[in-house]
Amino acid sequence: MSICTLRRMISSFLIPLAMLLGMGVASANVSMLHDFNFAHPKFIHALPFATHKLVVQVSQDNPARWTLVLNTSQNLLNFFGQQKIQIVVVAFGPGLKMLVANSPVAKTIAAMNAEGVEFDACHNTMLAMAKKLGHLPKLVPSAVIVPAGIVRIMQLESHGFDYVKP
Repeated sequence: MSICTLRRMISSFLIPLAMLLGMGVASANVSMLHDFNFAHPKFIHALPFATHKLVVQVSQDNPARWTLVLNTSQNLLNFFGQQKIQIVVVAFGPGLKMLVANSPVAKTIAAMNAEGVEFDACHNTMLAMAKKLGHLPKLVPSAVIVPAGIVRIMQLESHGFDYVKP
């Protein structure tokens, strides 16, 4: 057996194993993989006085749509005030590209995260992307990794969040 064949065999075993164990996730990203509880949602921004709650779905690889999501979210922050609205943007499927490190909207995401908007990334989509890339995608630092984007949306809707898919 050649060294190249041995390396390929080891890589084909270790990469999926590392992904299965949740390794390889960028250390800068908060992860809800190990403590996700559908009945008790957690958030990275404490907004105890928020009287309005919104979850926004991003499932398309379309920068114009991403800009619409970000502009709409900013308009809501401006209208209600940062402490009065809790916004969670959930990206999955092709929409996860919005949250990759080299995204054209990465700087806007960072600024909106500083204003209290949470950006959730679907781990299932990350695993699917890793099969093509050979590694998990690197996300913007403010992205929060959730087990499944659609489950996160369902969780938030069941806890009183309004749902929007621009």
